Amino acid sequence: MKDRLVTVFGGSGFLGRYVVARLARTGVRIRVAVRDADRALFLKPAGDVGQIAIMSCDVTDAAQVRAALVDASAAINLTGILAEGWGATFDGVHVQGAGNIARAAADAGLDALVHVSAIGADPASSSAYGRTKAAGEAAVREAFPAAVILRPSILFGPEDDFFNRFAGMTRISPALPLIGGGQTRFQPVWVVDVAEAVVRSLEEPEFAGRTFELGGPKVYSFAQILEYILVTVRKHRGLVPMPWALAGVVARFGDLLPGGMAPLTTDQLRMLKRDNVVAEGAEGLAAFGIRPTPVEAVVPDYLARYRAWIHRPRDGRTGN
Repeated sequence: MKDRLVTVFGGSGFLGRYVVARLARTGVRIRVAVRDADRALFLKPAGDVGQIAIMSCDVTDAAQVRAALVDASAAINLTGILAEGWGATFDGVHVQGAGNIARAAADAGLDALVHVSAIGADPASSSAYGRTKAAGEAAVREAFPAAVILRPSILFGPEDDFFNRFAGMTRISPALPLIGGGQTRFQPVWVVDVAEAVVRSLEEPEFAGRTFELGGPKVYSFAQILEYILVTVRKHRGLVPMPWALAGVVARFGDLLPGGMAPLTTDQLRMLKRDNVVAEGAEGLAAFGIRPTPVEAVVPDYLARYRAWIHRPRDGRTGN
């Protein structure tokens, strides 16, 4: 790996920072291609001096993608959005961008391509997110058949937007919403485990052309996750069922806000109606020799900042 240059598209995101750090430890040179290069400068200390280069790249622009792959021997595509806005669309990022990267990688004769998609990628999905993720996978397979496709469930880690979001809500709200009754199931996977799978996908030729679904060791309902968050942050909050119809009203208001600012959008609500778990028989982390890390081993450390601390007077008695 040490003599290789690896281009990482979308390397400044939540998963990206862990992928770049893990790649840096292998000694490869890394080119991080992102829309806003200034916002990716924090990645440079993850490697030695000069090991990590940052460049601006809009993946919807085929010429910019080709430029990002000059002299590279491998590429990783981590680009993705959860809501449209600020000039970014599902079709543009998930389909056009993925296709541009795969075609440019094939034309440049790259040795390997890793494409990170998501559990829920399905051409028949009711959500635009799920449909475009599936279309992006198809574009990658057509242009670069040997690509490794990884479909993680929801990621957890210090910078996540799932556990942190609901823990943060406990600071201002007397209750948390059980959207759709809280029955949707998730299989949270540690961001570090996924980053490790990404890097191993590049290192071992045996993974070429295969698709993997990455989940943690345990499946939780949405209600169970919220209950766990409350126990972890040591707060008593109500769990209020929010019927799908009422959630739809909230989501329609969210649709009016710029991308990334809405607490819930109509498309995200459609995704919530479908379980986010590894499919039966799918290859997963075990294929990479990775033992998935449980939520309980990681989440309490970074949710500690949301805890309700108990005041203890000087005489040692617990105060209220």
